[in-house]
Amino acid sequence: MTAIDELPGRVLSGIQPSGTLHLGNYFGAIAQQVALQDEFPGECFYFIADYHALTTLRDAEALRKHVFDAAVTYLACGLDPARATLFRQSDVPEVTELTWLLSTVTNMGLLERATSFKAKTDEGIKPVAGLFLYPVLMAADILIYRSSMVPVGKDQLQHIEMTRDIATYFNQAYAPDEPLLRRPEARLSRTPYVPGIDGRKMSKSYANTLPLFVAGKKLKKAVGQVVTDSTELGQPLALTRVDDEGVEQKENVYALLELFCDEAELAQIRGWYAAGQREGQAFGWGHAKQLLAGKIDAHFAAARERREALLAEPSRVEDVLAAGAARARAIARETLDQCKRACGLL
Repeated sequence: MTAIDELPGRVLSGIQPSGTLHLGNYFGAIAQQVALQDEFPGECFYFIADYHALTTLRDAEALRKHVFDAAVTYLACGLDPARATLFRQSDVPEVTELTWLLSTVTNMGLLERATSFKAKTDEGIKPVAGLFLYPVLMAADILIYRSSMVPVGKDQLQHIEMTRDIATYFNQAYAPDEPLLRRPEARLSRTPYVPGIDGRKMSKSYANTLPLFVAGKKLKKAVGQVVTDSTELGQPLALTRVDDEGVEQKENVYALLELFCDEAELAQIRGWYAAGQREGQAFGWGHAKQLLAGKIDAHFAAARERREALLAEPSRVEDVLAAGAARARAIARETLDQCKRACGLL
């Protein structure tokens, strides 16, 4: 058995396959996860959280489709199976067994303080037991691979703190002298706020997303739906807007352009906004949206090409998932057996 302090640095992250992935998913998770392959080669574990999706999704065919699409998206966006492990959560059933072991040492009070449960039920999601126990399954996802670092956004920080607490509960109960479960650290995402077409945070829950791989007329139509004000053509465009809660935010189109442009280009765009003109011609919201559509199209052109190739050979995707699950499961089995032995189950 390898001691915790002798383990290599290891990254763990997951994405829930509850719908078509979008710009918010890419800039909020996928791009950072792909970049971590260089920092932690061979030690990045990324799973498609189909067990988690069952708390809200009740369509088997849709779930299968979303899982496959998520795998294709990761591979198309640059995930390298030689440097990162990609797998389905449900292909590692040991994680559900560890979830039960962890649930026997987790205080109800800890789960009752989970802000995500209240947020989801406030959105109208049925408060099923699985949703309440979501943090324990998430903890099992992280702990079973002895992960040292989990990249997250601010809204997920509480889950990492809960995972650390749950690991401590288990270690104190069953392995006080030589801890079995590694307490992970969070790495806060540096991703800027990604507005949806309605100005709220881009989310499948709000149906306000811009998909990654649309192009041509479909892309222009989608970008054309981004909410702007009523400024007439040729007049200065506002760089900020006030949201429904009275909070000043960056104007939606400009905020999205920031994701694709360097500072020199942004300075030029700010000039066009301020003047309502571009090279002597009127510059309005339609022109800003055309510019944004072009940036999105160009940024994902190579990824779209890789995606089409993967869709033409679905067996390649399945082979990557199977190989990833085999590697992940070997680590998970070792961790679970050690925990079961500590509990007296082996």
